[in-house]
Amino acid sequence: MLKMNETNNLPTPKDMIGRALHDLRISVTDRCNFRCVYCMPKEIFGSDYQFLPQSEVLTFEEIARLARIFVSLGTRKIRLTGGEPLVRRDVLSLIEMLAEIPDLDDLAMTTNGSFPVDLIPRLHQAGLQRMTVSLDSLDDAVFQSLNDVKFPVERVLNWIDAAIEAGFSPIKVNMVVKRGVNDKSILPMAQRFDTPDTILRFIEYMDVGNSNGWRMDDVVPAQEIVKRVNAEIPLELIPPNYPGEVARRFRYQESGNEIGVITSVTQPFCGNCTRARLSANGSLYTCLFSAEGHDLISQLRSGVNDQQLVEQITEIWQARTDRYSQLRSENTNDLPKVEMSFIGG
Repeated sequence: MLKMNETNNLPTPKDMIGRALHDLRISVTDRCNFRCVYCMPKEIFGSDYQFLPQSEVLTFEEIARLARIFVSLGTRKIRLTGGEPLVRRDVLSLIEMLAEIPDLDDLAMTTNGSFPVDLIPRLHQAGLQRMTVSLDSLDDAVFQSLNDVKFPVERVLNWIDAAIEAGFSPIKVNMVVKRGVNDKSILPMAQRFDTPDTILRFIEYMDVGNSNGWRMDDVVPAQEIVKRVNAEIPLELIPPNYPGEVARRFRYQESGNEIGVITSVTQPFCGNCTRARLSANGSLYTCLFSAEGHDLISQLRSGVNDQQLVEQITEIWQARTDRYSQLRSENTNDLPKVEMSFIGG
């Protein structure tokens, strides 16, 4: 079923389940300066790991061209991810290009917050509107064991404070929770980020990729997380901001500040998923748990025009049936999946 997009008169594609193409996550690089054990463990992503050569990575001009096409098809939110997007040289130039696209309502980035804070005002000036920072514990020993490069938690906290000061309020703080590793950090994180300038998101440890040794026993269900927080800081459920929002939102009853959980394992939200993912090497993935992507970089570099790209992307999206998390079972355990570091979270 197609609906006409009032802003540009192009048909807005719907997939086989009626989900629109509303969000695009762009991985600007497959590289990262962290080696988080649940994403890029050193055993696999070591010093001899072969990352993408520069010639196979989308240029900023190619990313901007594809972004404009996605926006013409109804995409209103773009998030820059990686790997770690800030390891990509001159990424400010890309942000400036994307910020100029008419009808793009939301331009965001997810980062590990490990870079010099003097970069933050420049990100804001370039046109970045929102920022999410990954932080898995306030305990320095736990955090360093998770990022596995001995990076101190204090520097990430300094980044968050500087980002708030620069105008990125509220900052979303993402915590991936793994049982027996950092689940004791749940309550300290909830207490630390009970502020109007931050929104903490607890994320269930997910079976993304094939390298993190995922087991269901390692998952701390969102229901348990909420119960732990609520026992100390009473919470109340609040409605989503928009259809397809991935987080279940809560409010601290006393302060009114927001907190949330992302329940992709125990309470999948596939039915409302409106996200596409563009990898650093120009492949389009229609699910975080995809095994294969659709090659767009070859099309870009073969000289096709924008209308041909519109038609190809529309065809891909209209054929989409992805519901991996809803179908998760023994039948999906051994399926090959692309690594999260390749297409972003």
